[in-house]
Amino acid sequence: MVLFFQLLIDGLASGAIYASLALALVLIFRATRIVNFGQSEMATLSAYCAWQLCEWGVPIALSFLIVGASSFLLGVLVFRAVIKPVSKASTETVVVVTLGLFVFFQALCLWLWGADQRAFPAMFPGGGWDILGVRVTASALGILLVLLCLAATMGAIFRFTRLGLAMRASAYSSEKSLLVGIRVGRMLMLGWGFAATIGFIAAALVGPRLFLSPTMMMPILLYALASATLGGWDSPLGALVGGLIVGVAESLGATFLPFIGADLRVVIPIAVTLVILLVRPVGLFGSSTVVKV
Repeated sequence: MVLFFQLLIDGLASGAIYASLALALVLIFRATRIVNFGQSEMATLSAYCAWQLCEWGVPIALSFLIVGASSFLLGVLVFRAVIKPVSKASTETVVVVTLGLFVFFQALCLWLWGADQRAFPAMFPGGGWDILGVRVTASALGILLVLLCLAATMGAIFRFTRLGLAMRASAYSSEKSLLVGIRVGRMLMLGWGFAATIGFIAAALVGPRLFLSPTMMMPILLYALASATLGGWDSPLGALVGGLIVGVAESLGATFLPFIGADLRVVIPIAVTLVILLVRPVGLFGSSTVVKV
């Protein structure tokens, strides 16, 4: 039982990171019906910028604040310069464009900083607490708290502010929103900006657990896609719950399923995705679209 609860804590910490990136993917999908495969590499670029500022002597808190704001502007710029011109194109075209973003930002990081792995500054202190034989680290607890704060902040924005209401209306029906005076294009830009900032938070959380590299976020993207599929692509709450479930399933499966082990743990999110697509394609919290004929 001690091993089970230890794996559960570790899985929740990993799942919180997956949930953060999944939330960024879901925010964009709800607004534009686009799966941004470049989200992870945009986050990697932001993480490199934060690391570079720390290397130049900027305090870590200030570095993260500066890069968080810069990530927002990056998301806005990507939407205006790349996504908006092809927003009316076919689904295949948009997929190719977002895959192009993936390749571009990864290559940019490789060109600017090289392929060498680097130690990313930790957001939380080391150490932890032993509770009934289960080791709860400050890092794991901090990651879960960040996810809760992120979920509460985004929930408050979308539920209790005029900006959030306008963004929800734009995502639900852009045509009707235009009729009541909502600037849909601006709302979509803000959505991409928020998603880019959330992506940076995910990269900042995973950075200390891995070495910073141009390919650091590639496996995280796979887990985030599985989390969004599990929770439902039109549900931010589903993204959060799905990320935690995927993290726990990965942690437990890699230990208690001998035929998987640590080397094949990436199979777990793929299996989860396939099962959900077969059983409930809209995800646990997704809503089905009914068309009357």
